[in-house]
Parts: sequence; structure tokens; C-alpha cells
Amino acid sequence: MLRRALALAFTALLVAAPAAAQPFPDVIPLVDGSQPEGIATGRGTTFYVGSIPTGSVYRGDLRTGEIELLVDRDDRAAIGMAVDHRSRLFVAGGPTGVAFVYDARTGAEIATYDLADGETFINDVVVTREAAWLTDSFNPFLYRIPIGPGGRLAAGAEQVPLGGDYQHLPGFNLNGIEATPDGRWLIAVHAAIGDLYRIDPATGEATIIDLGGDAVPNGDGILLDGKRLYVVQNFFNQIAVVDLAPDLASGEIVDVITDSRFDIPTTIAEHGHSLYAVNARFSTPPTPETEYDVVRVEKV
Repeated sequence: MLRRALALAFTALLVAAPAAAQPFPDVIPLVDGSQPEGIATGRGTTFYVGSIPTGSVYRGDLRTGEIELLVDRDDRAAIGMAVDHRSRLFVAGGPTGVAFVYDARTGAEIATYDLADGETFINDVVVTREAAWLTDSFNPFLYRIPIGPGGRLAAGAEQVPLGGDYQHLPGFNLNGIEATPDGRWLIAVHAAIGDLYRIDPATGEATIIDLGGDAVPNGDGILLDGKRLYVVQNFFNQIAVVDLAPDLASGEIVDVITDSRFDIPTTIAEHGHSLYAVNARFSTPPTPETEYDVVRVEKV
């Protein structure tokens, strides 16, 4: 009897093994015509992407590739995004000058923040224990949304001027932003000149991260994994891999990730040993039928 029970259990494991080992898809189709830019991963295998011209947000599953509409808008913009451990989705509103916060489970709106008037492009966001930080590609400062005890969001945002080595030029400037796990430092990339900055969140003082003469022009979304920084270089169709020194004062480009399926990737998110890059396809005129997708590549 015991032998038969063991045999049945072993057979069940063999049957279940192929399903458990089913690989994650390498390409996840998104909604036609959606014009995505930002991506963030949440709980489990959940991910989120936004629509640049409408502000809608879609929720998908990295394992199945299924995708659904989470936030239905046609009067906003969704650029960079981040999910915090309280399942709140922070979205940079690009030319609207607004940041949006949604419930990542239901899509319900939690808060909106009017950050800037006039020429502005709220581009990317990162969330630490104490604040959400957003870049403005057209203006020389960061925006800070304080997070209080119990995760309470402040009623308004603060403007933090950038100083030190930061160079503000005509056109696009700061783009992607990240933070160390303890929130001590912020890291941001200058899209035009390819500089990486270590930024003191208390003062806005920016210090160029010395890459030994190298740079990451066309830098877009960035992702910090330990002391390794992944930098999407959108129109170069590649992701630069930078190993940072412990104090973040210097670094070295040690590799470049390329893929034939890249079509102007903009931002990345991670799950396990994989990176997920959104193809914004900026060189393709958008139509309601234009196809978009997310491409999975392995970390190096």
C-alpha cells in the first residue's frame, strides 16, 4: 500500500513538473495603440504599464502575459511609475505637471499632486520609506511627496532645487531616478549628456558619478540592483550595465544588453533574474493599430 502511494505521488510530481517549469514569455503584447512608456512590477508576477497620451494604466501578469485595464482615463498622461509596499501606484504625469497615486489593486484614485505649471515634463518616480521623488525633465529641481507615519501621504509636494554638479540645458534633462534601499542617496540620469548623478535628498546637491570618461547618453529609465545599475538608452536600443562603487561616487560600464526585439525601450522593471523593457517605438508613427510590447531579457 505504501509503495503504491509513493508511486502515485511520484507520478503526480511528474505530471505537475512541466506546468511548474513553464517559462515566462519573452515578449508580452500590450494593448494596440496604447503608446506605453513606464513599467513597474508589483506583488507576485503583477506588472503595470501606462499610456502616454491618455493616462490609462494597464495591469498584467508576467507569467501568463494576460493584461487588463486598471485605470481608465483619456485626459491625463502616464510616464514613469513605481509601486510601493503598500500597493500604491505612483505615476509621473509628463506634460500635465501632475503626479497621480492609485490603488494598485483596484485602480481607485488615492491622491493627485499639482507639481508644476507652464513648460514641464514630470518624467519618472521612485518611492522610499520617507517620500516619493519625481524628476522634471524641463526644470532644475526634484519634487518630493513626503510619506509620514503609517505611510500617510502628505497633502502637498515640495520642490527641491538641484545643485552641485547638475547641468541644466535647453530641452530634456533629468530622466530616470532610483534610490538606495535606505533612502540615503538618489541616483538620476541626465538624458541629454549621459551623466549619472548621486543626489543628496536632504539638499538636492548632485555629484557626477565618475564613469572614467564614459557616459550613458539617451539615458531613460534606470534600475538599481545592489550596486549594479541598469540604464536604458532608448534610441540606442540597449541597456548599459554599470557597476557602482560602494559610495556611489564612481562606477564602470561593464556590459551592454542588446536584443533584436528592442524598439526604443524606455523604462525597465525587474522580476527575479529578468529585466522587462517597454518598447515605446518612438520612431513609429502611432495609430490605433500600432502594436506595442514588453521584452524580457536576462540580467548580467
